[in-house]
Amino acid sequence: MELPETRYAKSGELNIGYQVAGEGPFRLVFVPAFVTHLELQWCIRSFVPLLRSLSSFCRRIRFDRRGTGMSDRIGGAPTLEARMDDVRAVMDAVGSRRAAFYGLSEGAAMSILFAATYPERTAALVLRSGFPRRMWAAEYPWGRTEEEYLSEVERELRVFGPREEAKESIRKLGRFTEEEVEALLNMVRFGSSPGALEALHRMNKEIDIRHVLAAVRVPTLILHGSEDELVPVEVARYMASRIPTARLVELPGLGHLAFGGGPAERIQIELEGFVNDVWEGGGWEEAEADRVLATVLFTDIVGSTAKAAELGDRGWRELLERHHQLIRRQLVRFRGAELDVAGDGFFARFDGPARAVRCASSITEGVRDLGLEVRAGLHTGECELMEGKVGGIAVHIGARVAKEARPGEVLVSSTVKDLVAGAGLRFRDRGVAQLKGVPDEWRLYALDGGA
Repeated sequence: MELPETRYAKSGELNIGYQVAGEGPFRLVFVPAFVTHLELQWCIRSFVPLLRSLSSFCRRIRFDRRGTGMSDRIGGAPTLEARMDDVRAVMDAVGSRRAAFYGLSEGAAMSILFAATYPERTAALVLRSGFPRRMWAAEYPWGRTEEEYLSEVERELRVFGPREEAKESIRKLGRFTEEEVEALLNMVRFGSSPGALEALHRMNKEIDIRHVLAAVRVPTLILHGSEDELVPVEVARYMASRIPTARLVELPGLGHLAFGGGPAERIQIELEGFVNDVWEGGGWEEAEADRVLATVLFTDIVGSTAKAAELGDRGWRELLERHHQLIRRQLVRFRGAELDVAGDGFFARFDGPARAVRCASSITEGVRDLGLEVRAGLHTGECELMEGKVGGIAVHIGARVAKEARPGEVLVSSTVKDLVAGAGLRFRDRGVAQLKGVPDEWRLYALDGGA
């Protein structure tokens, strides 16, 4: 069996390993779960039919995310935002402007976030054994408790212990032959390390993209096994009820990870039929998106009127120009797009919440050298696109969050906090606020220290 050649794409300073196979008319990006290894996965016998079937009707793209497999190692675990950067880098490397996405298990969360953030690059979305949140909450009773999660992590880290104990943790993932258990174990051991796997678990614990579900506008198919012991089928129903374009197919007799034979063949049938329908219906024709998930940033100078009176018109104009130059440099640095300037206030948009928070932090710290203080507010939500500008309720929320910020403070909505899991950003709970003109109460968080 001839394996596809492993190539590398540059994502910032990192090398991301990827493989491309198949000659179909459109591209499908396979977003992996857990730990992968592009070449060792071909040793898992039941996984091979899935790879072969995917490349039989499309141009299949798959990759090892940063920190695992054949991609460059990193300290800690990659955030969802960094994973999106890696996917775009791979798509650009193979010349794929637009593709369908197949997100498996924890890969589903990143796929959902990508589809909402880059609808112009996402033709369709397939989610298999996915989940939007890992931990229990009163309104999300299917997640893990702290005790359950610690026990699960401890069990899964046994893959690096005595081999017989290690195999037991692999068997929990699905119905595998002993040969496949051995191959999966080797893939995890060669594709990661104890520290990398523990960091990945810490990051996954913080995943919460529930607020993003309603922002997905591309055709979506959710596949979920009725015998999934790790992610109950109720989670799939929850996602299907919140993604406006979703269709749910429950697969009887299927566990969390099952790839070949029997019921698993239905995965390929459902997936192929779905993406072919989207293709034949013109879904791959790039249409200009009218709504997109974005992080909005608002800043304004504290005490600007008094400062202007103190400096006089000329001195104030000069200081304001230096303030504007500083902010624009930071927007370029963190890939933000300037949308509006009103007096001493800036309004900008980002495609990644962690970059937006770090940009806001750099601004608040940098203007102190000018003898100024600014307040900054951020929110992530679905925005309307209007001739290069963005509007809608998400923009109003971002502006109101900024109004609640104290001098020198970076204040974010709970949505932003949830989406920067694993980014190393620390926040202080600033309690619940009623934002003027915005329904409901909003929990806000202040960035704790620099970013």
